[in-house]
Amino acid sequence: MVRVKNPDEIRDMIKNHPMNLRRVFSIAAHIDHGKTTTSDFLLRKAGLMSDADAGKKVMMDSDEEEQERGITIFTSVVLLNYDYEDDDGNTQSYLFEINDTPGHISFTGEVSRALRGSDGVILLVDALEGVMTQTETNIRLSLAEKCKPVLFINKVDRLISELRLAPGDVFAKIDEILRGVNKLIRENAPKGLSKDWQVSFQNGSVAVGSAKDGWAFNMSTLQRLKLKPQDIFAKYDENDKPWLRTNLPLEEPILEMVIKHLPNPLEGQKIKIPAIWGGDVNSPEGQALVNCDRDGPLMGMITKIFIDPKSKRPTLIGRVFSGTLRKSDSLYLLGRKNKASIKRLGVMEITDILDVDEVPAGNLFAIYGFITPAGETFVREGSEGKLTAFEEISYASDPVVSRTIKPKDPQDIAKLGEVVSKWIMADPTATFRHDQESKTYILAGIDPLQIEILVTRIQDQVQIEVSDPIIVYREVPSKTGISVHAKSPNGHNRLMIHVEKLNQESIDLFKSGKIHNDMDRRERANQLQEEAGWEAKRARRIWYIKDTNVIVDATSGVQRLDNIKAYIIQVFDDFCNGATLAKEPLMGSKWLITDATVHVDPAHTGFTEIFQMCLAAYHTSFLTSEPHLLEPMQIIDIKVPSDYVGNMSKVITQHRGIIY
Repeated sequence: MVRVKNPDEIRDMIKNHPMNLRRVFSIAAHIDHGKTTTSDFLLRKAGLMSDADAGKKVMMDSDEEEQERGITIFTSVVLLNYDYEDDDGNTQSYLFEINDTPGHISFTGEVSRALRGSDGVILLVDALEGVMTQTETNIRLSLAEKCKPVLFINKVDRLISELRLAPGDVFAKIDEILRGVNKLIRENAPKGLSKDWQVSFQNGSVAVGSAKDGWAFNMSTLQRLKLKPQDIFAKYDENDKPWLRTNLPLEEPILEMVIKHLPNPLEGQKIKIPAIWGGDVNSPEGQALVNCDRDGPLMGMITKIFIDPKSKRPTLIGRVFSGTLRKSDSLYLLGRKNKASIKRLGVMEITDILDVDEVPAGNLFAIYGFITPAGETFVREGSEGKLTAFEEISYASDPVVSRTIKPKDPQDIAKLGEVVSKWIMADPTATFRHDQESKTYILAGIDPLQIEILVTRIQDQVQIEVSDPIIVYREVPSKTGISVHAKSPNGHNRLMIHVEKLNQESIDLFKSGKIHNDMDRRERANQLQEEAGWEAKRARRIWYIKDTNVIVDATSGVQRLDNIKAYIIQVFDDFCNGATLAKEPLMGSKWLITDATVHVDPAHTGFTEIFQMCLAAYHTSFLTSEPHLLEPMQIIDIKVPSDYVGNMSKVITQHRGIIY
């Protein structure tokens, strides 16, 4: 019998529950592999859903558009409590904080952000479809964020009922999935952990079953009940699914896998912190993070922004990695470099907040009172000069599709900017910029569906006109451009600059977020020197990084260059958003300023003068670098009956697709 704890008991558990009895994890899978249906059974076990609704209500898909489309769009966060009886007959109470993530490629960013706040991950794979493209992506993202995996092979009923496979063929299919998952784990697991983190049916880190029919088992289930896998086939032959659901409840092996194989926050942070935090782990601050110390300096990260569909009120969700977050705290945001105040503090229960006066390290939290982009690091006000921000969250895809949006009422242009900005903070995998000439916003995303969802949200608040989707290309230099000696219109300022092709090692460091603008310049220089072959002197004099583009001060003895530095960077930033060939975003470029003349009188170094000088230099040098225009490619898996292969191939080739 499940006893649902009252709010005061849950609050006490958040603050005082033993660390070894906590788990913070995500559930991730390819689209339609059964994540949210499986989550229903975890909710049922915690007493939050009836037996009849489990597997049907998809309670974690709380948004109307999710229900209408039948897919998960936003990560849902829920806190659950379970009483678990171990092998020795002892019952202990566990506290789970779970992220149910989307499976569609359009919303991979939600997965990346959820994994940043997690220590482990339940990977789901459809037994019929096997390891799909998004399965591979989720495994790579999970291991990059140092989240230990367990595996649930779902929809085994399809192999039995639909394909009517013999037991031996079903076992072979499951073995094939296991081999595929473990191959990816071996290739991507943290150094020294590839063997320990591989999943195995023998050690109980793999379960198989059917979320639709509500049953599952792992090795210990079979041993405890003295069953053989063939008994499942017999029950399907007898059409006795109720027996399966009663005697092999899906949630039991899932809970067992989480408890026995996923790390608690203390174990998880020992592995995770060195990978996501660039500071000295041997320092007092580093030790507080590694040891998940509730009494250490406060440090946490915003990993998700939940915007209520009705009130449009933003709630910030994230994790406290060290210290204790209190409602009375004044925070400092290291990325935005400003202060923030908390109006409401608690933990998420899907769409509701359970108010809590303090949240110690090792917990997820929910804050209402301010908004900042997902991925922001926060500390307690007054300690900002002592602590290093967490690494940026790495995303699997870049924006490659854009649409222009503009308000139907021109007076709403400012309001539109505010609304779009809020949604982009919630989903940083999308971008937008304001085109001053056309009075429109250019909204770019991973694919048309992501933009469609964003547009729907924006239209709830501002009536807008939307263009058809347009593919976003990239402009890249292919060799070193000429050194251009440009001068300002008044003739009093000069700038010598050229562009070089950035090497792949540098591009990877910028894209991963390991190298960014807020780093200590010496630390950044050392990393670029060691991992990307930069000259130490050049690396120390980086001015600004924009995506995978960088501008460097390579001058010697130039006076007053700092007077126009901000203008040069501002023009560089705009140029990176739209380069010379087709006004498409620039990527993979290194710009070196080698000489300059700056007038002594500030009246002659205004923005207009510097703007025109810099823009001419950027365009000219880039045109001489033999620039290329790159088109994005999306790799997809398509499975159809053999009778439709010809028609499918025709459709793909008509759209310039390549089949391989």
